[in-house]
Amino acid sequence: MAINTTTGILPEHDARFVKTPARISWGAIFAGVVIAIAVQLVLGILGTGIGLTMVDPVEGTTPGAAGFGIGAGIYWIITTIIALGAGGYSAARLAGVHDRFDGLVHGLVVWGVTLILTLYLLTSAVGGIIGGAFRTVGSVATAAGSGIGAAAPKVADVAGVDTGDVRDEASAYLSTAPSDPAQMTPEQAQKEIAKELPALARGGQDGAQAESRIVDIVAAQRKISRPEAQAQVTRAKAQFVKTKETAIQTAKSATDKAAGAAAGTSFIVVIALLIGAAAAGFGATAATRRRV
Repeated sequence: MAINTTTGILPEHDARFVKTPARISWGAIFAGVVIAIAVQLVLGILGTGIGLTMVDPVEGTTPGAAGFGIGAGIYWIITTIIALGAGGYSAARLAGVHDRFDGLVHGLVVWGVTLILTLYLLTSAVGGIIGGAFRTVGSVATAAGSGIGAAAPKVADVAGVDTGDVRDEASAYLSTAPSDPAQMTPEQAQKEIAKELPALARGGQDGAQAESRIVDIVAAQRKISRPEAQAQVTRAKAQFVKTKETAIQTAKSATDKAAGAAAGTSFIVVIALLIGAAAAGFGATAATRRRV
């Protein structure tokens, strides 16, 4: 009687049909992402409540904006560590991984999916609102900084006003002004000077003609000699140039500070994200089960 012995090893031609077990569980990762986001939301709401309890405008003990910003940043990092650590731990535990590297991968994928999902929610909802507001402000700022000569049409476009109506209205204001400065009323003189200011700012031949016209108007309105009027206009022009240069320097300084602050914030955010990745990986590796 022949006895058949089974060795438990598949023949070579059948080994290719054996399915390699999956080393990553997307179901567990999804559960970890849900837990991470839920913990982050709960802790975020708790932090908001704690921050509001510190506001006391009656007693005047409310912390400043810098203190609030630093405190909020530290709290955000702490809550991120807790949330991603919990998400990574849950994912690795549910996946039942035995290898520390597999657990680390589960934690990092939880971190990545959570980050992508958070960015998507911000850019699709809150980001759309904020972006619309900044686009409106940018349009107004562009219209304001494009020069006196072209500012009226651009501001009119932003406000939804027909530029033809603006030109007609301006022509109506200036059409009744006499050419002789001595016959102008104070209101007409002011409008005429305002009309010549763009050319004066541009300089060149047009600027010289505009300055001469303004000097004539000042001399006629104040009933002073032309040299005296020229001296007054020259002083006003010098003061205007000084004010403009000061404004330009102030704007450059503010831009430099804003750029520096943005760069610092970017580095802090990157560090916080890396800390979150480390927390997710640590939580996942801590949940790795030992083989029996």
